Amino acid sequence: MARAFVTGGSGFIGRRLVQRLTAEGHTVRALVRSAQSAAVVSALGAEPVRGVLSDPATYRDGVAGCEVFFHLAAETDIDAPWERHEEVTVRGTRAAVEAARSAGVPRFVHCGSEAVLLSGEPLIEADETAPLRPDSPAAYCSAKAMAEAIVLDADGPGFSTVSIRPKFVWGPGSFVEGVAAAAQAGQFAWIGGGYHEGDVTHVDNAVEGFMLGWLRGRAGQAYFVTDRHRVIMREFLTTLFETYGVTTSIPDLDADAAQRELPVPFRWFFGQTLTLRTDKAVADLGYRPIVSQSEGVEALRRSLSQPGVAH
Repeated sequence: MARAFVTGGSGFIGRRLVQRLTAEGHTVRALVRSAQSAAVVSALGAEPVRGVLSDPATYRDGVAGCEVFFHLAAETDIDAPWERHEEVTVRGTRAAVEAARSAGVPRFVHCGSEAVLLSGEPLIEADETAPLRPDSPAAYCSAKAMAEAIVLDADGPGFSTVSIRPKFVWGPGSFVEGVAAAAQAGQFAWIGGGYHEGDVTHVDNAVEGFMLGWLRGRAGQAYFVTDRHRVIMREFLTTLFETYGVTTSIPDLDADAAQRELPVPFRWFFGQTLTLRTDKAVADLGYRPIVSQSEGVEALRRSLSQPGVAH
């Protein structure tokens, strides 16, 4: 059994990762910045470590003795100003790498995203050879690209790094809950009809990718992981919206109007083809989805029907 350190452990994906690690008998320490986050990770069986992500001196002692560092913390508000993305995602990642390396942690697993490739054009059958886009006009995408570059460039003897890139992570408690609420309030529209292809990743499949990245990933490499079940985004989101109880009719917004009215990267995520190849993860990691989309939807329905269950 290993000792793992996790940033972002109280977040949507982080909670599932901590649950998986503790269920398999690993000892987990999780960086937290508030009493509320500490309570969340404690309830999951992890030891909270109080600190500030961008200041490694505040949590370096908590990292000591760990065999793997999972870095999931990032600024997830795509509308946040560049300064916020730079502070949390870029500086925070640099600090996390510094803390892990100085503490002698041999393996660093980063939560990446297809956003590292986004600069305005669709992604069609993209793979890991596509170049990072730190020059993206979207602050979120630019920061994620810079952060991944920091991680992969840090790879070296005694400190191996891997980036796992899930796309559109869904499941109980995901950001889709907020999108569904916006749809119910009449604040969401299908961009260009919404009939574009996309890949999505159930949260448990993302966690499977992180675990395999830790155990089998090649040093200094990035890997896309998805449900390996491509969807038409309008159809997929309609299913999720119905599960969340959305009853309003959702209007269409043509692509030209979306370009005028909607910010990036929102209109990229919801208004164009974004398809990815996972051949590398299958070949190198032995990656296979552990939750099918139908199973994931059913689990989401169950979570929403159970009083007191967080969703």
